[in-house]
Amino acid sequence: MPLLPGAEPFRHDGGEVGVLVCHGFTGSPQSVRPWADHLAERGLTVSLPLLPGHGTHWRDMQLTGWQDWYAEVDRELWALRERCATVFVCGLSMGGALALRLAAKHGDAVSGIVLVNPANKVHGLSARALPVVRHFVPTTKGIASDIAKPGAAEVGYDRVPLHAAHSFRRFLRMLDAELPQVTQPLLLMHSPEDHVVPPADSARILSRVSSRDVTERLLERSYHVATLDHDAESIFARTDAFIERLTPAAGPAAHEQGTAAHG
Repeated sequence: MPLLPGAEPFRHDGGEVGVLVCHGFTGSPQSVRPWADHLAERGLTVSLPLLPGHGTHWRDMQLTGWQDWYAEVDRELWALRERCATVFVCGLSMGGALALRLAAKHGDAVSGIVLVNPANKVHGLSARALPVVRHFVPTTKGIASDIAKPGAAEVGYDRVPLHAAHSFRRFLRMLDAELPQVTQPLLLMHSPEDHVVPPADSARILSRVSSRDVTERLLERSYHVATLDHDAESIFARTDAFIERLTPAAGPAAHEQGTAAHG
């Protein structure tokens, strides 16, 4: 099955600071590519993988589950660790949930996490019926392109495959129990008006993690896919500041060196 336009994975070899960027459920790298591009332009080493079953057709996603998606970001994290002194993980929606599990499981291998509208629960009255309904109904309506900015669009599926949704729900329930293991510095940005993941998910995450260095920011002008929305530049700038604060020895000079060497 050919890739959808913009769904290609992205990698950039930069300096000693690495960043893993994770896209969301039924989405693709396109939804966070401007974020990854910005970090690459700053001279950082960046990895933005395409999660299994994504970026082609929803039928491909029916054959995958959370173990496949998590295994992909886990591999990319260790690939970055092999060549970078410090690695941060950024994620949108389900990508934020994957980032949290990497942080919970790998401790010092992750120096900090940046989350945008992270998911903590599959919502809706039908969520509890997923274990049964998925055997009779293959899909439900899609969740892509929840964006306030006129003309902006997300490359994602127009249907949600219910086998995958059931697996995602199981993953989030497991992750919720693991959140107290997250101790890394955390920057969480979320939209008060989000039609996919409500603000309650961010509140739940903040109440459960053990991180002491926590920054919460509201994305007042954006909906769910805030990385393509009005607040995108603010997200990028705050990510810069967060990473630079936590890697002072590898600040702007090291970023520029990476750009000069690999730009």
